[in-house]
Amino acid sequence: MIRVLIADQARLFRSGLAALLADEPDIVLGGEADDAGKVARVAMECAADVALVASELPGLDFFPLIEEMRVTAPECAVVVLAARSRPGDLRRAVAAGAFGFVLKDSSPVQLSDAIRRVARGERVVDPDLAYAELVTAPPPLTPRELDVLNVAAEGATVGEIAERLHLSPGTVRNYLARIVGKAGARTRVEAIAIARERGWLWHESVRRFNG
Repeated sequence: MIRVLIADQARLFRSGLAALLADEPDIVLGGEADDAGKVARVAMECAADVALVASELPGLDFFPLIEEMRVTAPECAVVVLAARSRPGDLRRAVAAGAFGFVLKDSSPVQLSDAIRRVARGERVVDPDLAYAELVTAPPPLTPRELDVLNVAAEGATVGEIAERLHLSPGTVRNYLARIVGKAGARTRVEAIAIARERGWLWHESVRRFNG
């Protein structure tokens, strides 16, 4: 029996999804969560095999949540339920450790199939989302600019960026100026926000787990 955790802020959506899954002979509802901060705890308490996590779940950005689940509830595979797909979301979710990424309006058959496949250790991605990710324009930044941007996105100062990447502070400032310009931003903070929105920082999760 596959134990499923449903994490969404809307009680009506959770109830509707639970009702649909109740018709599946090999899937059982293990628990529910309406806030990102509760997901890992509930997953451990109910020994969930699969967690269906809404991308707009309040309390914590869903990428750090996926990473937290890998540490605190490693036996529970996360499937992101996206109301919509922003550029880079799929790539960042996979990099963070998600096993699935599907749309909320997927049919009951598609969703139950995704749950079973993920429970078997397979990866499941909505084909339309995968295609949209493939045709998304790559970042206009060089690999070194992306390195600087990722470290800056962690809140590092110019000096800390320089030390970590073995650059001079002056070189880091030049990189940051170019990044701001290429992003069409006015400040470094705005450039980082744009980069997150466009998915340019997806590989920071890969570096954190593999570095």
